[in-house]
Amino acid sequence: MLETTNEKEADSKNSMDDDPALDNQYTEETQETEAAVGSMSLIDHLQELRRRLIIMIAAVAVGSTVSYFFAKELVQVITAPAGKLYYMNPAEAFFAYLKVSIFAGLLLALPIVMYQLWAFIVPAMTNNERKAGIVLVPASILLFFIGLTFSYYLVLPAGLKFFMGFATESLQPLFSLGEYLSFVISFLLPFGFIFELPLFILVLAKLGIINSVFLQSKRKMILVLSFVIGAFISPTPDVFSQTMVAIPMVLLYEISLLVVKYILRK
Repeated sequence: MLETTNEKEADSKNSMDDDPALDNQYTEETQETEAAVGSMSLIDHLQELRRRLIIMIAAVAVGSTVSYFFAKELVQVITAPAGKLYYMNPAEAFFAYLKVSIFAGLLLALPIVMYQLWAFIVPAMTNNERKAGIVLVPASILLFFIGLTFSYYLVLPAGLKFFMGFATESLQPLFSLGEYLSFVISFLLPFGFIFELPLFILVLAKLGIINSVFLQSKRKMILVLSFVIGAFISPTPDVFSQTMVAIPMVLLYEISLLVVKYILRK
């Protein structure tokens, strides 16, 4: 009986002694696996990037194809603020429809494109960054479309009214379809990006990089910078277009300042 008890105690000690060895073995195997994954990470990333790019291109292609079947209706919506338009050569209408289809396809595919970009970078993020991204990605898409809508319904009609105000009895506007569509697209897109400004400021404030005091101190600089940016991204180099871009930018900055000060308490 004494020998049996001693054998059990010895086995128990041996099993306890084996546990660290098993842990070390597991750790070594894990490190070897991570090293193997690390050695293949570049290839894996390139393959993943290629797969994501194919999905994004396919989404744009499908969106553009679907949009082409509604190109006539889309052109009517876009050209509504200008009224009657003309095309100056036989192929201009076709290429105008194609341009509108691609533009609409990009907008339709934007959520998919953003998701694919998000899915590509999310493995390298921490849990907090992932939680923030779940909010930021949809918010950025929403703000982009709000900017386009704001530009189409408010800024574009005001801009056209201003430019058409130079017409006289002997000087009447004659808009080309292709030129008009290029003008509208170049007028809409900047506002989509401008409306991302509040999101950008809120992220910086949340990270503690800036606060309301900093934002208040930069008001004059932002005012000047808004007109400088307006000069670069507005479709025409005139002061009116710069002002139409600068005013929403300044207003968005002020709204962001109020949110940072009174809601985020920064």
